[in-house]
Order: sequence, then structure tokens, then C-alpha cells
Amino acid sequence: MSDFQRQPVLQVSRRELLSTVGGGFGALGLAGLLQNAAPAANQLSHFAPRAKRAIFLFMSGGPSQVDTFDPKPLLKKLEGKKPPGADIRTASPTAGLMPSTVRFFPSGQSGIPVSEHLQKTARHIDDMAIIRSMHTDFPNHAPALCMMNLGVLTPTRPSLGSWVSYGLGTENDNLPGYIALCPGKPVVGPKLWGAAFLPGRHQATHINNSDLTPAKMIPHLKNDFLARDEQREQLDLIKRLNREHQKLRPGDDSLETRIRSMELAYRMQFEALDTFDIATETRETQAAYGKSQFSKACLLARRLSEKGVRFVQVYYGNRQPWDTHSKHNEKNETLCKDIDQPVAQLLTDLKQRGLLDETLVIWGGEFGRTPTSQSGDGRDHNPNGFTMWLAGGGIKGGTIHGASDDFGFTAVEDKVHVHDLHATILHQFGLDHEKLTYPYSGRNFRLTDVEGRIIRNILA
Repeated sequence: MSDFQRQPVLQVSRRELLSTVGGGFGALGLAGLLQNAAPAANQLSHFAPRAKRAIFLFMSGGPSQVDTFDPKPLLKKLEGKKPPGADIRTASPTAGLMPSTVRFFPSGQSGIPVSEHLQKTARHIDDMAIIRSMHTDFPNHAPALCMMNLGVLTPTRPSLGSWVSYGLGTENDNLPGYIALCPGKPVVGPKLWGAAFLPGRHQATHINNSDLTPAKMIPHLKNDFLARDEQREQLDLIKRLNREHQKLRPGDDSLETRIRSMELAYRMQFEALDTFDIATETRETQAAYGKSQFSKACLLARRLSEKGVRFVQVYYGNRQPWDTHSKHNEKNETLCKDIDQPVAQLLTDLKQRGLLDETLVIWGGEFGRTPTSQSGDGRDHNPNGFTMWLAGGGIKGGTIHGASDDFGFTAVEDKVHVHDLHATILHQFGLDHEKLTYPYSGRNFRLTDVEGRIIRNILA
């Protein structure tokens, strides 16, 4: 992997910056764009990749495995009872088993059972690998979110997408290589898609997709004061000044990041607005995705991926909407029905366009939920056994990996830790998780720390 040099920042006035990058890119609220342009050329993978890009559909809050992809009939038979082995950290000492009200139907040629509320998604089950034996290290949202996104329990490490960007670079010089679609102001904030000690250009560009009007997602992108050639001259002048400043201060990445980010912002003027404008899709396509915020985000994710954005993470809401501590059955049905159509259409679109084979789609949250009741009608956090799925990008479809116990408390067969999931995702990009390292603070760091194994039986 490349060794990146770190350079200090040369301060540029706000007026100079605004006129250089489209009349106000510095005031965007796109978290990190001014720090995080992706490298201009692809790096080499360790071996032949199966995936060129990824879309991570992140269900913040933790969806219930026993109400989506991991049916547990015994919950009904032993309703209200507390069987042996139910003593997990988030379960109340007196909580009894709460059966799922969801009906499951065998789907596809593989016959994998899927919730009645996800039957459109179920049409793609033969392209999906269902992992029923996920587990993580902590039952609270913040550390579990960090683990799933960063590979550690604290917000101090580079994100999964940042590692992919660091290893492979970008496919499109006119767009960021890593984008996080998260509506509004996130609870946990940009640490979930940050680059930490990696060069700053590998942090995601946060797009607030509360309103998908391109001019609102990317304000001030057009420069109303300078022509294209005049902007180019001004940017070249600032770049020359920065390079002179850089010669005197080797070993700091900040200035190199700033130079690249201004160059990216300039180029985005001529492609970004068109790429982000989902209104250019046919009415039929827009209707096929649906009208919800998440529906439009999935359509935008497909457009971004199609344009070569390496890693797109779509956050479902920004305040853990899948955190169903009360009225679980009602909320779970609403949430599942809201994601069903857009997820199904995303997979359909990718497949019809010949993109699914090279696009890895990932679905899941930071943990699952308990099969016991909380306060009578809710489910609590469950880090010990939950479900995620992967599709496309060289994944063997129509497969189930691992199993949880008879009630869905704990992963018991072919257990998959978050480190294993990360190792497998990197592997599909042609990256060896043990070799993709970065020297920092006296040692080489990697996404999977000192752990991680590839889940080989879900690979095509």
C-alpha cells in the first residue's frame, strides 16, 4: 500500500476559497469535504477483486432478527417463560419470551424463510447470503455503532469505508470516493465515517439527504462570479502557493488534503449536480423505488455507485429508528414495510444494469434485539446473536451461514464477529485485511485489529 505524506494547511481566506470552488463550497455542511478528497488514481489490490464498490444499508438502532430473517417457532410455544441460557446483559431478570407476530414464507429456489413484511426483498433471496450468527462486543448503541463502522468500541479509528478508500482510491475523479447519506444531524456524528489517523482525504463526504433537491444537498456548487477558465487559473495559483508552503513543512498530510479537496470541489461543479439529481430518472423508476426518504436515498445510492463512488453508506434515519424498546410489533412492521420496496428495487436495478456482480450490498444494524419482552411490548438490545445479509460482489446467493440458539438469544454455530464481517468485505475488494495497514503511533494499525477471519462459505 502507498505511504501517504502528511502536510500542514496553508490558510486561504474565506473569500478566496468561496470564489475558487463554486461560490461557497467551504460553507456546505458536507462534513469533511474540505478535508477529504479521494486520491486521484486507484491503488493496487492484493489480489483479484470480486467487488469494485459497495452500498451499505445501515439500519441504525438494531433490527430484530427473529422478526426478519431468523424465525424461532419455539418462542410461541414457550411464551412468557424464561428458558435456560436467557441470562444476557440486556434482558430483564423477569422478562419472558415474546413470540414474533410475523409470518415467515419460504422464498426463492433456496426456500429461505423471510418475514411477510419483506416479501419484495425476498424475491432476491437467491442473490443473498443470510448470516444468522453475528455477534458484537457491547450492548449499548454508541460503542456498538463504533464497532460496526470502525472496528473498535470507541470513535478513534478509521471507518470501514475509509479503509476501502485508502486501499483502492476512487474510480471517479469528479466525485468523492466515499459518501455517507444520513438525513439531518446524526446523533453519533461524523466519527462513524471519519478517517481518524488515515490521510484526511479518505473520510466520507456526508450528504444530508433530508431534502434530495441537489441544490440543497450541495449548496453553492455553482460559481456565479467566475467563468470556468478563471476558476481554473485561480485554483492553480492557490495550488502553487500551497506547494511552496508544503516544501518547507514535510511530514504533515493536512495541506495535501486541502489541495486535493479544492481540486475535487472544482471538478464536482461539472458532474455532481447531474449525478445527485434523481429527478432525471424516469417516473417509472422513481415510482419503483417509492416515495419515502429512504427510498430516494436508495435510488441516489444506485446513481452514485453507477458513477463510480467506491463506498456509499445509507443510514436509515439518524436517531436509531430500529431501537424498538416499546410497541415493537407495530414499529417493526412499519420499518420493514418502509425498506422493503426500495431495497428490492435497488437490487433489481443493480442486476438489470449489470452492476450487482461488482457491487457488494450489505444490510444490517449495530446489533439485534432480544427474543424476550421489555416492558411487555418491546425488545431490548441483543449483541450476542443477530442477523445481517450480503448480496452481489462475489457473494454466494441463496445461502444461510451460521445459526443462533432455539430462541434467538445467542449465536451458537459458525459464529461471525464484526471483525470477520469486515475481513470478508475487504476480501471481496481484493484487500487482505492483515496486510491493509497504516503506521501510526508506533505500530501498524488495521481495520480488524489483531482478529478477523474470512467467511469463506458465503463466497461464490
